[in-house]
Parts: sequence; structure tokens; C-alpha cells
Amino acid sequence: MTDTDDYDVAVVGGGPAGLTAALYTTRLGQDTVVVDRGGGRAAMMQETHNVIGVTEDVSGFEFLQTAREQVQAYGATYHRGFVSEIDRRPEGDRAFSLAVDDATVDADRVVLATGFSDARPDPPLPPTGRGLHYCLHCDAYMFVDESVYVMGHGDSAAYVAMIMLNFTDEVDLLTRGDDPTWSEETDRMLRAHPVDVIHEEITGMNRGADGWLESFEFADGTVREYRGGFPMYGSEYNSDLAADLDCDLNDDGTVVVDDHGRTSVDGVYAVGDLVQGHNQIPVAMGQGAKAGIAIHMDLRPFPRSVAEIETQGAVEADEVPAMSASLRETARSFREETVESPADD
Repeated sequence: MTDTDDYDVAVVGGGPAGLTAALYTTRLGQDTVVVDRGGGRAAMMQETHNVIGVTEDVSGFEFLQTAREQVQAYGATYHRGFVSEIDRRPEGDRAFSLAVDDATVDADRVVLATGFSDARPDPPLPPTGRGLHYCLHCDAYMFVDESVYVMGHGDSAAYVAMIMLNFTDEVDLLTRGDDPTWSEETDRMLRAHPVDVIHEEITGMNRGADGWLESFEFADGTVREYRGGFPMYGSEYNSDLAADLDCDLNDDGTVVVDDHGRTSVDGVYAVGDLVQGHNQIPVAMGQGAKAGIAIHMDLRPFPRSVAEIETQGAVEADEVPAMSASLRETARSFREETVESPADD
């Protein structure tokens, strides 16, 4: 990356949503850069669940690595770095200027895919993916007929504990010494479900040879066996860039968007875990795809409308195709390598 780079689209965040948005914008002819600081929820997955066509033995790291390679093969630029600031430019060829480490990226459209971080309880804790899990819809299947815990003291923890009864009859709700903060209605529901509420703090943890959680030790001297469970302490949304751009936010910190990821600020999109909805890889990928298509429809110069023809004239032969020379060259090479070559064998 040079001191100043120029793109049609800048995607901030290299998770499933951001990479899918970049895949679509690139393949649809927009010069695109992905700026990714690394990490994220998907990167921490020990196995990939609920993604059709991707087997369980694929880790989050492997999943994202393959996605990055795909996006780059189509002609997108991938840069490992941190976006500290985004400014709207009142004048110039591009609408936005992004401060990326020691460089500047100018772009017409910005896609925010910065996600969120799960609030972690205090240790002792098992490793993430080996007894500590943050996605019920992804991982509940793993705990059918197993002993499960849910950590927390609010409504969300109580609800998840009751939901887990759909998968197993052994569910404990661990408040870890905190007073319950769930509502009276939730309390009435909880008491009507066979969930054991354990108030004692956890003082120790035991793991098996495979690294998986085996049991927790409690302050009262008891030891309870668990295969795994879910901490429910809320989320911290990475919405600082959106707030700095004056994008509307929801009360929970998520970014307000329409059905295609458009924020309240023209030219800025938000996708994935940064917006309200189910925090699932397929959902995030769908949001990225819809945003990518919307951006293409917004930026593509053709067809030229009747009003544009009246002011700009008819489309001349030297104006087409609209894709940049570099993307056209990459597309030709990609076709030769992946489609035409096998037919020649």
C-alpha cells in the first residue's frame, strides 16, 4: 500500500460479511480494497458450523484464509492494517478518505464490517471452542444429551438456559456470586423450567486430555461436570467509525441499516455482526452480498438514463467496458486459469 491509494470501494473488516461484500463488488467491476486488522469471532472458531458446503473440520482461520485468497484472485486488494479514522471529503474525486496505519485510502463507498466482541467473564474458564462457546445457534447441536452450563445473571442468560432444554435435560445457570438481574416475568418462567440455578462462585476448573472442559469447582466445595456452555454477558460493538461518521446507531450500539446495508450516511454501508440480527456466518455473508450488489447498482455507469443521455450524450465506444484495466486483466487471467485451461487438457 502506497502513501495514498484510490479505490471505488473500501471494506473495513475481513470477516465473512466484509469479504463477501468485497467479493461481490470486485466481481461486479468495482476496484475494492479490504482493510483487516485481524482477529474477530470467525477467526477464533475451532470448527465451522452451519455453513452449507463447508465441513465441520474446517477451522475459522482456514475458512477466512480461503475467502481471502478467493477475493484476491478476483482482483481485490487485501491489506492487513487498522483504520483509525474515516473522513468525508467535501471535494475531490472520491467521497471518503480513510487513515490506514501510515497511509491514506480514498474511496467512493465504504463498507463497515467491524463486528463486535463478546464480553468475557472472569477466569477460571475453559478454552474458547473447548467448553466455552458464544453462539447457541452454532453450537447447541454439539451438546445434545450433555451436561451444559450457562453463565450470567440477566434475562439473556436465563432465556438461553431455558432454550438449552430443547437439547438436553441437564442445564445449570451459573450466576457466579452475582445477584440475579432478570425480570420478575423471567424469574417466574425460570422457576417453571428444570434449570438448576447455582449462585456460588467458580473456584477451579478441570480439563480432559483433549483440552475440553470436564468440570467446575465451586466455592461451597462441590464439583459439577459439564461438557460445555455459554457465557451471556453482552457484546461490545465496534461502532466507533460509524459514530464518527454520524451514522445512526440503535440503543444497543448496532448500526441502523436498511435491507441492503445502507446506513443513514450516503455512501456508507454496514454489514455482519455490526448490525442487528442473527450473528451467523451465512447471515453475514448474505448481508455482504446484498450490500455488494447495491453498491454496484449505485456506482455502475451503464445503462445511462434518458436524463443522463440528454446532458452527457450517447455512450461512445471508447467509454466501454467500464471496468478498470487491471480488473479486466485479472478477470481474463482468472477465466483462462479456472475455466478454459481444464477444457484444453
